[in-house]
Amino acid sequence: MDKRFPEIGSDGSILEGIVTTINDDRSVNISPMGPIVDHRMNQLLLRPFRSSTTYHNLKRTGQGVFHVTDDVHLFAQAALGQPDPLPNMTPAKAIDGFILGDACRWYALQVVELDDSHERTEISARTVDRGRLRDFFGFHRARHAVIEAAILATRVHLLPTETVMEDLKRLEIPLRKTASRAELDAFSLLKIHIHQALSDSHCELARTKNKGDSKYESEHSSSLINTEQISEE
Repeated sequence: MDKRFPEIGSDGSILEGIVTTINDDRSVNISPMGPIVDHRMNQLLLRPFRSSTTYHNLKRTGQGVFHVTDDVHLFAQAALGQPDPLPNMTPAKAIDGFILGDACRWYALQVVELDDSHERTEISARTVDRGRLRDFFGFHRARHAVIEAAILATRVHLLPTETVMEDLKRLEIPLRKTASRAELDAFSLLKIHIHQALSDSHCELARTKNKGDSKYESEHSSSLINTEQISEE
């Protein structure tokens, strides 16, 4: 990868946001994602997995829009699948893409380099247009807790059940102290999904053990959780 792009521990940090890309059928894919950025936001390094829709769309079109937003309910919905109904969006002018209507800031991206030699790809993109729609609400412990819960929801299949439950319980502490109804609803959505995913995973494991399938652990897929989302760290 081009060393001009920001790097963690140097001039870069991970900024959680939402990326929109165009699907084959011209519908819009909405995915949480944490690219590596610098403070100028001129260049971003995205690292989606090769199995993700975002990766396939960026490889095919070379274009997308990254959004900075404080709408954690949208984060939660997109972490679990495509939001329904879809949020309001407007067409971008500099690229073939769509801008979320309620985002705080947006950055239209053009892919300049793509390395998909590994399962986690590295996609370098430059900002070709940008805009500001409204003020960012500000730092908020409850919203941060929802973001962490959304990340946790995408990793249930990777972590021990005890770790998932401990993390979820820990995140509820600042949530209960500082949340509005919006954050409580978003967290509840994620919590229900995580509990269901754990339950389904345990049922599948029990069925597999009953069948004596020793290959379960190596073949167990991530179909219970949408693992494309928020997987940059």
